[in-house]
Amino acid sequence: MLQSMTGYGKSEVNTECLKISIEIKTLNSKSLDLFVRISPRYRNKELELRKIIGDQLLRGKVDFSIAIENLSADNNSRINLNTVQGYIANLEELNIEGSKLDFLKMAVRMPEVFTNQEVEISDAEWKLVIDCLTSTLQKVNEFRQEEGGSLEKVLQEYAHNILNLLTEIEKYETERIDGIRSKLQKQLLDLQVQFDEQRFHQELIYYIEKLDINEEKVRLKQHCKYFFEVMDTDFQAGKKLGFISQEMGREINTIGSKANHPEIQKLVVLMKDELEKIKEQINNVL
Repeated sequence: MLQSMTGYGKSEVNTECLKISIEIKTLNSKSLDLFVRISPRYRNKELELRKIIGDQLLRGKVDFSIAIENLSADNNSRINLNTVQGYIANLEELNIEGSKLDFLKMAVRMPEVFTNQEVEISDAEWKLVIDCLTSTLQKVNEFRQEEGGSLEKVLQEYAHNILNLLTEIEKYETERIDGIRSKLQKQLLDLQVQFDEQRFHQELIYYIEKLDINEEKVRLKQHCKYFFEVMDTDFQAGKKLGFISQEMGREINTIGSKANHPEIQKLVVLMKDELEKIKEQINNVL
């Protein structure tokens, strides 16, 4: 079963004095691109959190945030009094109109006014954070699996369309060869020159062999078969499916260059359209 790189999950846990919320959003990306918004309380745990997320999500653009709501009267934020007084003194030196209260309101908006005291995180609290993260990651992966199921159905449909169009090409192959033979004969007759009939047929066979597309058809069918196998067996299949689709494109292009028939050319264009749809969807496969 495929997995999409698009996912979402959110979980909350409570301690005696804190409400902890973790939210994760994921989008497609060629590699793991992890953006973290984390409370200063857990800043020293950031590397550990990154490793857990990376091990679970593997690839994609990941937006991770952990927020804390203080449920008690205690707060580890403190006002840096010396900094505030310094800002007020500087404002007074500017000789601008305003009361002490006005200057205080401006000063508390300045940088480094509030400081956070280091708080030792208990093992019990950290376990709750990890449990919350695990729950969120599980929700993200469930979302990804659901989206991946939808992607798989769409990709199967597009690949089957290519195989159906390939079958349609077979209807025109005899007509194509006959057309080439008639065209060459007409051109020789128009030239009004003598030619060896046996030599003409030898050259015709050589020319038709150059335009033969049976090998391309066989390889394209094999690529499509492998495409289905990878979707069924590999949940992290995005890059591999991308490589297979490139090989499919090479065979379709070669068939088009050898087609020499208007109806086959139309079918090749339709096959290319289906292949472009495949490539677009693969960009979101894990």
